[in-house]
Amino acid sequence: MAHAVMTPKLSLPPGPKGDFLLGSAREFARDWPGHMERCAREFGDICYYRFLHVPICQITHPDQIEQVLVRQSANFHKSRDYGALKFILGNGLLTNEGASWQEQRQLIQPAFRHENILAYGEIMADSTARHLARWEDGEARDLHQEMAELTLDIVSKSLFGTNAAHLAHEVGEEIAAVMERFQAMAALSFLLPANFPIPKTPRVLRSKKKLDGVVLSMIRDRRKNKTTGEDLLQRLLDAQDEAGRQMSDEQLKDEVMTLFLAGHETTANALTWTWYLLAQHPQAEQALGREIDRVLAGHAPTLGDLPRLPYTEMVVKESMRLFPPAWGFGRLALEEFELDGYRIPAGTNIFITQWLTHRDSRFFPDPLRFDPERWREDPVRKGKIPRFAYFPFGGGPRVCIGAGFAMLEAALLLATIAQRYRFTLAPNAKVTPLFSVTLRPKCGLPMVLHRR
Repeated sequence: MAHAVMTPKLSLPPGPKGDFLLGSAREFARDWPGHMERCAREFGDICYYRFLHVPICQITHPDQIEQVLVRQSANFHKSRDYGALKFILGNGLLTNEGASWQEQRQLIQPAFRHENILAYGEIMADSTARHLARWEDGEARDLHQEMAELTLDIVSKSLFGTNAAHLAHEVGEEIAAVMERFQAMAALSFLLPANFPIPKTPRVLRSKKKLDGVVLSMIRDRRKNKTTGEDLLQRLLDAQDEAGRQMSDEQLKDEVMTLFLAGHETTANALTWTWYLLAQHPQAEQALGREIDRVLAGHAPTLGDLPRLPYTEMVVKESMRLFPPAWGFGRLALEEFELDGYRIPAGTNIFITQWLTHRDSRFFPDPLRFDPERWREDPVRKGKIPRFAYFPFGGGPRVCIGAGFAMLEAALLLATIAQRYRFTLAPNAKVTPLFSVTLRPKCGLPMVLHRR
């Protein structure tokens, strides 16, 4: 790969001086997102600082983001904190790198063709109907927990078939246990030297062992019995590269684990924040209800109805702008490179945050206002704002492979649930974002259910 020739005049980007030994570690520990917001406000679109001994370059402008994710993508790997996810997910698409990752992507891509995704619409609709049958008018429920259970059921059946629903609770509990401890593991992997083993608690080790055992047993059982199906696992089992090679049990296990985590966590959070925003904005909630009533005329929505529900999709897009489930991610520079006239050394961790860029007034006027109408004439597709002003699923070669699945699922579930219920915040509810692997409400989302 060709890189720009460096000149002695290039300097590091501006940034907070920080402590001599700690860098900006105190500010990070106190308020991670707040620190990033202050850096962007005080130093601009590109900012350089340290977390202890680890160099960080924070970028927020869409053009800079495109440089890293697209134009110079070969110069970057995932940032060091992904080492914690690698322990959980193995060498799945989310964590793998290089030629091995490219081979996996080509092998798995056909499973996410549009026509294959449409086959899972019936599962989405059926799971949602069964879930809503448990609800009663006027009761209070934690909608974050409800959305997590629902999307977990959907991804379980989509991956393993409708006869494997019993696994959802077991696997979901173990994934939750691991994710609760992810932040500490991620911080350690970020600070430790490359390839240094990350300390794990006995609980995490037990969960990992159990998860591996459950998923591997399903893969081996499917191979042994030579049963067939239309689920994602079968599509992955059948996938072949140009030489006719198929995935090993271990690789299949890693891909299934990755899809299991990514396939329910992000969609559950997207829907959670959507219900929160609609409860705060009754005009948008009423507009959504009018569209659903007019288009569906009482029948349950299907994936085929979604093209006639544009406002429903606009609500999902605007929710993911304000509360992107994947709120930020990192890349590691393999070689020194130039960005906007600054010198970025090899080994620098590049921080890219949808949370900041999606809320930038240069691209979204009155950026903190929830306004689905922004997407009536999609400003990205129309070229009115830069391509990477809005990137809820990342971008470049490593854009989320399940983006299409996630958008269809979120829109269908939103339409199905909003057709039958609206929600108000429970009295004294305090909703605070928690910036973890994904963006979730710290103490859940207690809501009162009102049948429409």
